[in-house]
Amino acid sequence: MTWYRVLPLLVVLLFGAISFVYSFGPSLVFKSMYPLEYEDEITSSATAHGVDPYLVAAVIRSESSWDPHASSHQGAVGLMQLMPETAQDMIDKGLVDGTRYSVDMLEDPAVNIEFGCAYLSYLLAYFNGVTDKAIAAYNAGMGNVDVWAQEDDLLHNAITFPETQAYLVRVSMAQTRYQELYPQAFS
Repeated sequence: MTWYRVLPLLVVLLFGAISFVYSFGPSLVFKSMYPLEYEDEITSSATAHGVDPYLVAAVIRSESSWDPHASSHQGAVGLMQLMPETAQDMIDKGLVDGTRYSVDMLEDPAVNIEFGCAYLSYLLAYFNGVTDKAIAAYNAGMGNVDVWAQEDDLLHNAITFPETQAYLVRVSMAQTRYQELYPQAFS
């Protein structure tokens, strides 16, 4: 073969390689930034409590970065960073079966996800399905969100805690990313 016949072939291969990297490269980068684990546990608990599993994954990523042994200086524990008192409250409200799930086992991913999904479901019901309010309340408490919701129609504008403003954006963005990156993960 002569060079003028090989050159067009090399150009086509080069553009094919560039197209491949452009198409799949961002997905690979984002998947490393937004890993997904415990799909079965999330699917089971999210379905049982009527919560979007992508929201659960977003909360886990934002709260613990998928570390089941994470703990906060306030005492929150596990993947979804639950306070033991909140978990006990879910049992007391009848949202979690206390004979099957123990507050003492919050470092167990399945247990933590069960309590976290129950709490998210409770918050969503309390705020009439308004996800932004539930996310903000997960971080700052229901009382704060009630006050903020009365101050401005746009919750983000009314939030007075910078941490909660950032948390709301972070969880919402992560939920969208998980839906885009893992469209079949919870089907």
